[in-house]
Formats: sequence, C-alpha cells, structure tokens
Amino acid sequence: MRRLRRAQRPANIAPVTEPTEIAKNLSAHGLILRGGFVFSDGEQAPAGPFGRPTKSVLLVGQAGAAPWPHFQQWLSARPGRPKNPLDTWAREVIGGVAEKFGASAVSPSDRPYLPFQQWAIRAEGLRPSPLGILMHPEYGLWHAYRGALLFDAEVLIPEPREVSHLCDACAEKPCMKACPVDAHAGGGFAYNDCLAHVRGAAGGVCRDTGCLDRNVCPYGVAYRYPVEVQAFHMAAFAGLADGR
Repeated sequence: MRRLRRAQRPANIAPVTEPTEIAKNLSAHGLILRGGFVFSDGEQAPAGPFGRPTKSVLLVGQAGAAPWPHFQQWLSARPGRPKNPLDTWAREVIGGVAEKFGASAVSPSDRPYLPFQQWAIRAEGLRPSPLGILMHPEYGLWHAYRGALLFDAEVLIPEPREVSHLCDACAEKPCMKACPVDAHAGGGFAYNDCLAHVRGAAGGVCRDTGCLDRNVCPYGVAYRYPVEVQAFHMAAFAGLADGR
C-alpha cells in the first residue's frame, strides 16, 4: 500500500491521544479533521506507521473551498505544473502533519484503494445523496475527504453524533432533474453520458460552472465552491486538465 510519507515518531513527541493539536496544524492549510474511529480487536485494518495494524484513523478533509487559496499559493510557487496538483498538495500537507505526530498518511487515490467512503460513514454518521456524495447536515454536498492519518495507538475520538439525513426530507429531489443528460435520474450515475456532454459543444455551462445537479441542491449553499473551483474539478473529471 503506497503512502504519502512513511512517518517516524519524533523522539520528543509522545503518542497522540487526542487530536486538538493535529486540527490546529491542518487548519493552517484550510483543512479540517472529519472525525475518526478506533479499530476493534480482530478487525481488519491497514498497516500503521510502524508496520503494525493501524489502531486509530483520523479522516482529513475540507468544508467548502477553504483550502483553495492555500493550494493556489502552493501551486504558484511551483515552476512547472505538477501532475494531479491538488492531490499532490494534499499529500504533502497531510504527510507533513503525519510525520510531526508519528502517524502515516494515506490518500483516497492510493492503490489498492482504501474504503474511504465507508470510513467516512463510520466516522461522521453520514449517508450518500442521490449523487453519491455523502450528504452533510451543515456542508450539504460541498465538502471532501483529502486523506487520513493512521496511528498505531488509540486516539481519543468523540463518537459520531446522530444526524438526520437531509435527503429524506427533500421531496422534490431537484438534484435528479437539472442535468441536461439526466446523469443521475436513473438510480445511478450515467458516467459516459455525463462525460460526453461535458466534453462536447453543449457542455460549456457544466465545464464553466460545475455540475448542475450538485449546484441545485438546496442544502449547504453557504459552503458552495466558487465557480473557479468547480471549473477546476470539472476539467479534471473530463480529462481537460490535470487537476485532481
């Protein structure tokens, strides 16, 4: 399993038992802790920072577009555009925090893939929206997971609070009706139809302003990504720019 960076526990830092200082370090980059959990005895877990099975996992992500200015500043300091720049930036940031706190860091794009969505559901008690994105009670669809910190010791993590699933209360389901090619209207994601439309002559609005189904969702609008951020992600999705 490929890692962002193999951490060595600093001699002057004790094993982390609670995540307050980790959150402070992440906040300097616009990132937040997205909850976590402790693996039960006998439960299958990935290898931790020192080769033993991971004991605790803390998920790292974002709410809204808070990391965007930090990422843009990092990108402007690079002489050439790196491959998958957002992924590369997140790997560097989360990997640095992992090294500081004696953890190892993993990314959603690592192969073999780790069950990030299942981890997120377990850590935050969320459920998928009709678009497949986990619906958050505050952020709506405007959030993401950028990595996770793996520890070989137990970290004191609050139990996830019980949250109501906003999609259950949404009778109109506008997120299934706005797409010009009905990409989410059939009970799944019509990936090929969406991709062909975004790449085609009629896909300019989607390319420039983001997914219409996602944008029409009435929840979490205060966290909606700015147009330039949505265009960046859409270009990466369509293979029109290397922006993952």
